[in-house]
Amino acid sequence: MLKLVEAVIEDMDKQLERIVKSMEPLDDSQIWSKARDTMNSIGNLCLHLAGNERMNLISAIGGGPFTRERSKEFTTEGGISKEELIRHLTDTRAEAKEILSRLTEADLDREVAIHYGLEDWNRMLRVQAEEDETHEIKVIGKLLVAVAAHYGYHAGQIVLLSKLLKDTGEHITGQYH
Repeated sequence: MLKLVEAVIEDMDKQLERIVKSMEPLDDSQIWSKARDTMNSIGNLCLHLAGNERMNLISAIGGGPFTRERSKEFTTEGGISKEELIRHLTDTRAEAKEILSRLTEADLDREVAIHYGLEDWNRMLRVQAEEDETHEIKVIGKLLVAVAAHYGYHAGQIVLLSKLLKDTGEHITGQYH
């Protein structure tokens, strides 16, 4: 496996472990609670991370079908248990690892198209684009770094929200902050 791919997977797996450890002491109502109406719940962030990983790694790089409804990641208010969210994250990761393990050195310089649904694209960029304008082109090597950074950013939010919801006095991720 390529060194860059190994590093990306290692980092994302570490972040996934932190997410799971952070979620363990919480119940389903806490997973879906929001500190403010304008903020995301842990459940929303989990859906968003899985959606982003699927869109970029499984669909764009791996050629899998594009099935993401990005807006729903942020508007869902429950109905998915903590265990189901964790399984969704881990199943997505397993599928992504399979795809990434097949990448070659030449693939890292290859461009891929990342597709978005029209409604999500227009809402995200605050534009009125046409259907054929709802994609961006990225080089795989740079995309891997961006996806890992995005994952770490939201993993940190999940850790913080977990600590705010249930402060056990312990370092739930195993690190001292």
